[in-house]
Amino acid sequence: MNEVSLAPGRRLAEIRQQLGLSQRRVAELSGLTHSAISTIEQDKVSPAVSTLQKLLKVYNLSLSEFFSDPVKVTQPKVVIEADELIDIGSQGVSLRLIHNGRPDRTLAMLLETYQPGATTGEKVRHPGEETGTLLEGEITLTVDGQSYHLHAGQSYVIDTGHPHSFTNTSTQPCRIVSAHTPATL
Repeated sequence: MNEVSLAPGRRLAEIRQQLGLSQRRVAELSGLTHSAISTIEQDKVSPAVSTLQKLLKVYNLSLSEFFSDPVKVTQPKVVIEADELIDIGSQGVSLRLIHNGRPDRTLAMLLETYQPGATTGEKVRHPGEETGTLLEGEITLTVDGQSYHLHAGQSYVIDTGHPHSFTNTSTQPCRIVSAHTPATL
């Protein structure tokens, strides 16, 4: 038996870290609790197939890919194709993570699309900073209870330690390119 089949929790933690995601972000995206993810990653419990499928959907992996030996990347990719971006969004919000396979990266970059009426929901907060530029459309950015209405061509810089959210109240999609530090989302 290989190490993959012996320690699924450890494997899930490794995949999550390689993607630069925090346990809390994975909990939000999967609909699971933070404590459930923590317990699974510590191999204290084995996840049910339905739970595993929720996690693998966030990680953009099939069950067969998860249970096969991981591919060793010897050198980080330089060119990443559009179909290789990892979508970590949900419910009308597409957050496509640009990732070259390097687990120790310090910067995360996203191509974001907000459909009309879409929102990140509750105000989130995490250590770090974020900067972004609207490529098209409009978005309302709320930071610490203050709202800013941005249009295509405008940029923003925020301390993500403050509660913040994005909402598209227009009738057109909004596209943003953003960068975040640290690389965990």
